[in-house]
Amino acid sequence: MLEGPHTRRHELQQALRIFAECIRGFRALHFVGPCVTVFGSARFAEGHPYYGLGEEIGERLASAGLTVVTGGGPGLMEAANRGAKRAGGRSIGCNILLPKEQRPNPYLDRMVEFRYFFVRKLMLVKYSYAFVALPGGLGTLDELFETAVLIQTGKVKQFPLVLLGADFWGPLVTLLRDRFLAANTIDREDVDRFVILDSPAQAVELIRERALREFGLTDGPRAKPRLLLGER
Repeated sequence: MLEGPHTRRHELQQALRIFAECIRGFRALHFVGPCVTVFGSARFAEGHPYYGLGEEIGERLASAGLTVVTGGGPGLMEAANRGAKRAGGRSIGCNILLPKEQRPNPYLDRMVEFRYFFVRKLMLVKYSYAFVALPGGLGTLDELFETAVLIQTGKVKQFPLVLLGADFWGPLVTLLRDRFLAANTIDREDVDRFVILDSPAQAVELIRERALREFGLTDGPRAKPRLLLGER
């Protein structure tokens, strides 16, 4: 796709493939919500403390009636899906086709595979009322900051952005505050938008309270959207 100009026929075929991938994602995910998307590294295996953190946040989100959506791969994505599955909740994966590292995990009720990163990220954002970032690498940062930009620019509503793991995320937020905010390249609210927590219980309580109070969800063992959110 990024090889430069092709023939108009080739570009049309490319656009149709992208459109078809969008429609496939919309059809697969339209009725799975309300969702919370969990970002995180594929590289932390079972037994690592961050894996346990992922399992707990997935389990607590599912117990609150929320569908857990991840990138569908191994590592911390697997952990969140595993926790949701253990709690009897809905566990969804939006997997990306890559040469390595991104095999689907076995704890998914529904899995949609994508060829295009930007279509996959659209699906990870479109149906969620909150976003939780577990420790991760470039992919996690890409997803986290793109979501933050969409919120900053009003393309989506002010959904919570929770960073789980203060020891991991603290230095990043300090950098944003001390360097970027000090240089006036971002605003104070852009930094304050990131909520750093160590407790999955506190994270889910924050998400649940915001979802009920601000975004039209009903309470209960399996939360249901109360009204359409309009343009996201």
